[in-house]
Amino acid sequence: MVVGFINILKPPGCTSHDVVQRLRRLLQQKRIGHGGTLDPLAVGVLPVAVGKATRLLEYLQLEEKSYRAEFIVGIRTDTQDLSGRVLSRVACSEIKYEDLQEAANYFTGTIKQVPPMTSAVHFRGQRLYKLARQGLEVERPAREVNIKQFRLVRCWREEPYIRVMADITCSKGTYIRTLGADWGDFLGYGATLAFLIRSRVGNFKLEEAWTMEEIEASIDRGDRQFLLPLAAGLSHLPLINLTPKVVKPVVNGAAVKLAELAPTAAIKMG
Repeated sequence: MVVGFINILKPPGCTSHDVVQRLRRLLQQKRIGHGGTLDPLAVGVLPVAVGKATRLLEYLQLEEKSYRAEFIVGIRTDTQDLSGRVLSRVACSEIKYEDLQEAANYFTGTIKQVPPMTSAVHFRGQRLYKLARQGLEVERPAREVNIKQFRLVRCWREEPYIRVMADITCSKGTYIRTLGADWGDFLGYGATLAFLIRSRVGNFKLEEAWTMEEIEASIDRGDRQFLLPLAAGLSHLPLINLTPKVVKPVVNGAAVKLAELAPTAAIKMG
């Protein structure tokens, strides 16, 4: 049985679930899950857990994520990206870089977001995106997220709009399309997501990710170089040294008090 993590480079045009389904066929294993949904139009890092590693996904999903995003300032759509219906177009090519970055700074730190109707959030037993496909829109409560970085990398005029490339680092549950839409509304012009690549999830990095074609070729060769150990999904957590008397209770699944742990419990892994 295959057990471990895989750092997948998700291509555009498929869902995160599509990636999982393809891996189930390639590895001939059902117990596979992913560590954070990417929209079909987005590309980039998609950590996947295989076998017993799926039990560790809840810890991996707490990790911060990094993205490179491209927005068009001056266009609003009903999906907050270019796949949707255009709601408004506002000329804005005269806006200055300094004003764009100052507005982005306003959205750093802890902010509130309303999940988009195109998200996979549940509402009364149904996914929001399924309701959106029916032409429905429901009230969604705002959620707190943390934006560690919202830094503009490049801006260029595309008359009568402006395209902006930005690097964003954020907490779990952040919707980049919504961040861009809220930022555009704050500017007074609106904005929509044109492109998105996820460059990092915790310690899973883009430069170390495997394409599905590379994984399939590796399996055909009879090797599994793409498979990472269980520790790869836990390297962001502190290493705890147990005292002898609590080893057996922990192995049996019991909770222990911090006072019962060794004093060197602050060592970091990885």
